[in-house]
Amino acid sequence: MKEQLFGKSALLAAVTMLVTSLGIRAQEGLGQGEWTSWRGPLQNGVSLETYQNGEFDPIPVWTMDLHGRGTPLVHKGQVYIWGYRGKGPDLEEVLVCVDEKSGAKKWEVPYHDYLSDTVYDRYTVGAPAVDPETGNIYVASTFGHFMCVDRDGKVLWSHSMVERFGRLTFPNGRAGSPVVDGNLVIIRAVTSYWGADGAPRDRFFGFDKKTGDLVWASAPGVGPPLLVDTSFSTPVLETRGGKRVFYVGTGCGNVACVNVANGKPLWRFQFSKGGVNSSVVLRGDQLIAVHGDENVDTSEIGRLIALNIPADLDNTGGVVDAEQGGAPMIAPTAEAWRNTHVEVPTSSPVVDGKRIYAIDKVGILDCVDAETGKGMWSKKLSNEQIHASPLLVDGLLYVPMHQKKLFVVRPSDTGAEIIKEVDLEGYALGSPAVANGRVYLHTLEKVYCFQIKNTGINYGEMPKSDHPVAGAPAGLMTIPSDVLLQPGQSKAVAVNKVDANGNIIGPVDAPAVAWEKFIPPTAKVKAEMDATVTNDTFAAADTAKVSAGMFKGTIDGQSGFVRGRVIPKIPFTENFDSAQLVVDHPTDGVKFAYPTLPWIGARFKWEVRELDGNKVLAKTLDRVIFQRSLTFMGDPDASNYTVQADVMTDGNRRTKSVVGLINQRYIISLVGNSNEIEVSSNFERITYKQPFPIQANVWYTLKTRVDLNPDGSGVVRGKAWQKGQPEPEAWSIEYTHKDAHKKGSPGLFGFSPQSQKRVYIDNISVTPNE
Repeated sequence: MKEQLFGKSALLAAVTMLVTSLGIRAQEGLGQGEWTSWRGPLQNGVSLETYQNGEFDPIPVWTMDLHGRGTPLVHKGQVYIWGYRGKGPDLEEVLVCVDEKSGAKKWEVPYHDYLSDTVYDRYTVGAPAVDPETGNIYVASTFGHFMCVDRDGKVLWSHSMVERFGRLTFPNGRAGSPVVDGNLVIIRAVTSYWGADGAPRDRFFGFDKKTGDLVWASAPGVGPPLLVDTSFSTPVLETRGGKRVFYVGTGCGNVACVNVANGKPLWRFQFSKGGVNSSVVLRGDQLIAVHGDENVDTSEIGRLIALNIPADLDNTGGVVDAEQGGAPMIAPTAEAWRNTHVEVPTSSPVVDGKRIYAIDKVGILDCVDAETGKGMWSKKLSNEQIHASPLLVDGLLYVPMHQKKLFVVRPSDTGAEIIKEVDLEGYALGSPAVANGRVYLHTLEKVYCFQIKNTGINYGEMPKSDHPVAGAPAGLMTIPSDVLLQPGQSKAVAVNKVDANGNIIGPVDAPAVAWEKFIPPTAKVKAEMDATVTNDTFAAADTAKVSAGMFKGTIDGQSGFVRGRVIPKIPFTENFDSAQLVVDHPTDGVKFAYPTLPWIGARFKWEVRELDGNKVLAKTLDRVIFQRSLTFMGDPDASNYTVQADVMTDGNRRTKSVVGLINQRYIISLVGNSNEIEVSSNFERITYKQPFPIQANVWYTLKTRVDLNPDGSGVVRGKAWQKGQPEPEAWSIEYTHKDAHKKGSPGLFGFSPQSQKRVYIDNISVTPNE
């Protein structure tokens, strides 16, 4: 029996209203029947497709065996699927391209986890993004490997966000989805970088989509104690008030607004004590937002709100937190209404005209009046819901449920009718996509392609919004805005004039820009980058020292800034003897020094202290978010080297911590409580241990290396002995990895469970393998 379409004229009117109100810029090259981002062309889970005599067929057209929690994307006859496969050390994430019609595989790009603390195989919680203009695909992996791949499966560029920008990882594995807008691709991560960006924040990064150069980084939220987790809320974009902006939930419990052109935080609204994982939905001059944690102003859990967007984005009336920074926080009066009966931790809502649909964590589909926030009806579909968001197409909701079900539901003002109930193989955490009358769904076991049978498809029309028009010159923007050099290296930058909103006016004559070293007045460490600028090129001499700092460029009275680091070539050493212990510790009553400035993630995780008359690196204990700390000292592309250091854990016979070294994306550590030496990368993927007695408050020398074999395998080696004793000839531990990590920055590792016992490191050396 063919299902009749519900309220066709009303449906088309509702979709038209939604499209008009969103103010979305149509992406260049976006065609009919394409789904190039996880929530589709309208950024809200609503499809523009309608069907003549549409009927959902529960028998799939094709399937593919692949684990996953994300959303397949469709572009120009190809389907892009982000999933994972394998077990233990062989588990790998993979970007797969298949033919849209047949599901036949065309190519794949696999890659292994490294250095994350993802547990329970919580991989691919998110989706890729496709740039309709170039056809390139962007993936930000669970463990922070961000890459650009072309339509033929060639990797064009990539970043290890952990090693390059200080990305933190969390056990929940929430990765989210990149967003492509104009010349930018935007991703998010909780990071601890260097200098002013060293504090842990949920940050957004705008990269040049073709080159991978960083254009800007933005931290619209605040840090701990409100920042306790990562979020996978995806930015939703529009043009408003002459600006291209995005709205997003943050890991610190805010809905935030950011200028897309330059990353400037414009405002935030704090309404949760935990992360906001659901993506917001635009509805006219309001945002619909939801969370599933404790509210900041009541003890109730969960809240669905309509938030009035400030009329003047430059004068919101908000106040910047004096200690935490971030965007100006707007007043609670911006909340138009709230509904505290809807508790949605990670799923995102759908708006259909005047109705909002949301799925709460116990499997109830709630319908709420978008004008008033009052509940209209609720429909129990299952007993549990995790992550998956509903899809609205042709008047029907497609709702995946965790308990291996897909429901097709016809909603109305008075209730919901279940049209189809489809059994699935695997728990359904991914959100569905639709393109050309086919519904795509990824479960923990399979990718499904279902057909909506029809006698004709109306694709609707995606309206274009006005591009922001650049005004008078007000400053300079350099791309990249952050450079990384080693002695003897150089990097060219593009310098553009921009208006007050960050919109690019055009390039400037590079030789006419006057560059000078710049130290921000608020800098904790007054330091300069040991580099020079000639025309458009930043260069570090062969004798350049390890350093970090900023440059200020000026022309015609307008200025711009570039941050940069000079990191060492191998070999190098560090014993901290030159550190000046002049900073007063706020709680311990001792003098200390900040660690080496260019090291990634070091400032808030470590400090240089005096211990027994010697200057050593000591792990901090005042920030629980850094109880597990990774710090990187060198080039993310380094390989074939040995790392050695003296290490020690504080504590006693019952309680000790973990201290180690990072070598080519492996952690070789001394695990105090279990008296073992350990090799790991991701703990659940690679963990190999050998007994090794460890005494608290005793120094050990730890030595590590990785040797690669021609067949792609590698051997990770470590040895430890009490400091001052002869080095043993035999390695204390050796682990063979079948598909070894080929490169990675040397680094330091410390893990103080619940921030109880400190660890120490001294006399670091990094040398080529002999």
